[in-house]
Amino acid sequence: MVRTDRKITAAFAVLISCAIGICGCSAPFLGNRPEIKRYETSSEASSEQMETEEPLEWEDAIEMAADYVDDMTLEEKVGQVFIVNLEQLDRTKGDYYELQKCTREMKKTLASYHVGGVILFSRNIVKRKQTRKLLSKLQRASSLPLFTAVDEEGGRVARIGTNQDMGTTSFPSAEEIGKTEDDKYVYEMGKTIGAEIGELGFNVDFAPVADVRTSDLNEEIGDRSFGSDEEKVAQYVSAFVQGLHKTDICATLKHFPGQGASNGDTHRENVDIDSSLARLRKTDFIPFESGIESGADFVMASHISVSKVTETAVPASMSDLIMKTILRDELGFEKIIITDAFDMSSITDHYSPAEAACQSFKAGADIILMPQDFKEAYQGILEAVQGGEIEEEQLDASVCRILAVKIQHGLLAGQETSG
Repeated sequence: MVRTDRKITAAFAVLISCAIGICGCSAPFLGNRPEIKRYETSSEASSEQMETEEPLEWEDAIEMAADYVDDMTLEEKVGQVFIVNLEQLDRTKGDYYELQKCTREMKKTLASYHVGGVILFSRNIVKRKQTRKLLSKLQRASSLPLFTAVDEEGGRVARIGTNQDMGTTSFPSAEEIGKTEDDKYVYEMGKTIGAEIGELGFNVDFAPVADVRTSDLNEEIGDRSFGSDEEKVAQYVSAFVQGLHKTDICATLKHFPGQGASNGDTHRENVDIDSSLARLRKTDFIPFESGIESGADFVMASHISVSKVTETAVPASMSDLIMKTILRDELGFEKIIITDAFDMSSITDHYSPAEAACQSFKAGADIILMPQDFKEAYQGILEAVQGGEIEEEQLDASVCRILAVKIQHGLLAGQETSG
């Protein structure tokens, strides 16, 4: 396959972004990269069944992804920047209907809009056979392999683990685990969760929570955090990520830039945390750095505002300062930036689906999670690219990152390039 200018531009844009993260304005800060403890039990080391191939290097995955991007239509590329819930694939039953089968309408939407992935909730997950069949049919209906995501943190946020009919392991809350100071347990937990959700057909876990809980009034995070000691939280986050990766499940760090200090709930209202950049660097960023260094595939941008840093009330999920300057350039994150769910009141009370999607994407998000109206959000980004409001090179770079992660995890076969 012969390279085109567009392919070179897409790959080059991503590689430049990576280079900035390493040698740009962040150099003094990144000099203190955390030392990552590597986990491997003696049984893993001796068992052929647990042996895994060395992951494909990120630069190689980007090069392979550029081949796909070059052959994609604009509409296909725009579809990849969305992960949606099933009700957005089939609107005939309402916004929160208990959809548990792959319907004709879902297949039709997947064929027309080429979404990058789907997320399932407890209402969609009933039995093991039903879940496997649902995910398998969704995958077959998609032209490109889907990210199939679930929130499986342990504790109260475990869409599968809280359903006894699923026959999976139930884990205590992160807060309870954090009190044990047992990082090896967290590694085994991540590995167990990864293996069990992988058997059902999931390939992405929206976990672990990397927030450091520094406010006792925190409602949204609460016992989902490993605790208030950033160094211990960082160790547990790294262990969880490595456990998931041992089973080839994508790991997600949430909720950047850290909302453990919040006193509200972005599901219901705007939340502004009273944190300076110095405080974020000293405390909140530490677990994210550890997770990034451990190879996390996604970082989820929160809807909190950090007005002391951004000097605006704009949510972090719409801030180029938070996502580009800090997460990309300073912390050196190369992979996928995904937003928190865009059907939360902190977004829907102030923006239309199209406005929210366009503003977030322009600010640096690669994937928009669960827009309130997917088709309107999709059309908004499509028209913004067609009209020049969003550069197609930016879209290509995001899709390269998305496909590169799919390639790294074996969801998409890499294509060899030739000169």
